[in-house]
Amino acid sequence: MSMMNFTLKQLRYFTVAGEHRSVTKAAELLYVSQPSISSAILHLEEVTGLQLFIRHHAQGLSLTPQGQQFYRRARKLLREAEELSQFASSLGSDISGTLNIVGFPTFTSLMMPSLIKEFVERYPDVYVDCQEMPQKELIQNILDCNYEIGVTYDMELPTNIEFQPLVSLPPFAVVSHDHELAQRESVSIKELADMPMVMLDWPVSRQYFMSLFISRDLRPECRYRTQSLTMARGMVANGFGYSLFNMPLSSDMALDGTRLKAIRIEEELTPLTMGVVKLAQSRTTPAADAFIELLKDSVSDHPPQKATAKTQKISA
Repeated sequence: MSMMNFTLKQLRYFTVAGEHRSVTKAAELLYVSQPSISSAILHLEEVTGLQLFIRHHAQGLSLTPQGQQFYRRARKLLREAEELSQFASSLGSDISGTLNIVGFPTFTSLMMPSLIKEFVERYPDVYVDCQEMPQKELIQNILDCNYEIGVTYDMELPTNIEFQPLVSLPPFAVVSHDHELAQRESVSIKELADMPMVMLDWPVSRQYFMSLFISRDLRPECRYRTQSLTMARGMVANGFGYSLFNMPLSSDMALDGTRLKAIRIEEELTPLTMGVVKLAQSRTTPAADAFIELLKDSVSDHPPQKATAKTQKISA
């Protein structure tokens, strides 16, 4: 079934002429020539195959029964087009609508709930949908336009993804509260290489943590692997080994009540940078811009701290 070829402008010319039963009056109201009105009506009749008007010599026009039905539908379509235009304008200026965000799991559950709460209190006309995903899936969903922005690390980003850095996060070690290193303020990466490790085994995280050792000709003893941040914390807190994290959390306890201890690493290791990603050629909505500004302010007001023996903030 082929689409009929006519424009909103032609429909507008037709409806005004139909409302006032006059080509002359329609031309005056729309500030166009009478031939423009007549041409639009003739075109509509040709493409629809309908006789829309009966022409009365020197007495104007009157809609046929088919013309009256077409007139009512045309008026409805023009109203909907105007509403769509107003909606598009609001998307470009109003902080409203739905904001779809995706975040990397190590910090999404930590940061996003309080940020979203503050955001919707400021902008009650915005509904925020936030999900968490590993890096590969997160990036693919940004590329597929399923999410407008993502919050993640600066790793394995394709060229058509734009990255806006927010904060640098150096790695540090995490051990159980009764671990042999628990009373230390710092530890070297060489010492850690000889101890059992609980690896947070997401592809990007695994590659990053392994690179910290390999760059110094070391290889960690990855005794246990898990793709769950909660499980990694629990395994460490229960004495199965140390782990390396980046993102500070506010609690030094695992879910079962066992405790963790954060320890600074002596070497200057390559940090991860957390930031906002989006499709490079896309223009963010006002809602997304407002959320990014809130995220910047949050990071600025509460910068992640390096782990020390006295710092009880734990990360991943």
